[in-house]
Amino acid sequence: MTAHDPRSEAQGVAGPDLVARVLEPSPPAVLDSWFADDPVAADAGGRILAPVTSADVTWDQWVAERPDRAAWAAERWLGAYRRLPAPPPATARTRLGLHRLTVYVVSPARRRVNGKIALRWTQGGIGTPFFGADEQVRIAGTTVVRQRGDVAVSAPITSLREAATFVLDGAPDTDWAAEFDVPAVGDVDERLPIEASAVAFLADWYGFAYSVLEQLRSEPASGEPSRVQLWPEHFDAAFDCSPGGRRVTFGASPGDAAVDGPYLYVLPDETDDSGLWNATGFPGAILPLEKFLGAPDQREEALAFYRSRRDAVAQRGAGRKA
Repeated sequence: MTAHDPRSEAQGVAGPDLVARVLEPSPPAVLDSWFADDPVAADAGGRILAPVTSADVTWDQWVAERPDRAAWAAERWLGAYRRLPAPPPATARTRLGLHRLTVYVVSPARRRVNGKIALRWTQGGIGTPFFGADEQVRIAGTTVVRQRGDVAVSAPITSLREAATFVLDGAPDTDWAAEFDVPAVGDVDERLPIEASAVAFLADWYGFAYSVLEQLRSEPASGEPSRVQLWPEHFDAAFDCSPGGRRVTFGASPGDAAVDGPYLYVLPDETDDSGLWNATGFPGAILPLEKFLGAPDQREEALAFYRSRRDAVAQRGAGRKA
């Protein structure tokens, strides 16, 4: 199997006049406090080509002049954006199977090397940032991929035990997550309920989420943003920032025990009675996929939801300072 280096691949597509940025993690392994590359970093000493409007050129603009590259960019959630479809019937049970695989096999591969548990969206699924000696573990469709340096090998997703043998050279890691509210490990020998169309949908959900969250994170109004990370405990992608000096988290979940289908959410440090905060399971706001599935521009609808809550939090912070 060919080793995966999304940024180098994109650089080859972009050519020498622009510095390419992509949403997926890329080698080499990073050893700073985050232990992960910043997908939209601007300090590159050249004109930046990235999937966010703070770049010198966006991939969407670049692709508009090169329509032969539209499908390539769309597949990577860089530009020429595709629409999200309705979730397939098998999405909920596939989500649970992938969540178990992530908690007990994929995330532990990274944690054992550098103590970090967070993941990222990767083409066709999710995976770790690069760690150790340029290593990565990722889910790609119905396979698990283990990459070390320039060598990548894959195995079909079967049971937790077989996946752990392939990735961890041992048993599923059931200890580290004991303090978290995660799916039970269950029968480690049973076949995980992974359905190909549902995996493809969930991969696109996370790709969509990363494209929107990185755009929001890159905007000046999102003061002091953290990195967008995919947390194995909750299986959601999220970052937090401080508009108006008030801390707030923006995220995207594929569904959970409280909300069956995918949804976007905003979790501020406190809410008010403005009507913006409609969540019932936590003090915040949600926008279920079904509510913007038919929107003319799904990404703009998602960004409008996030920005309106960010503005409300910033205004409340400004009012406190006045």
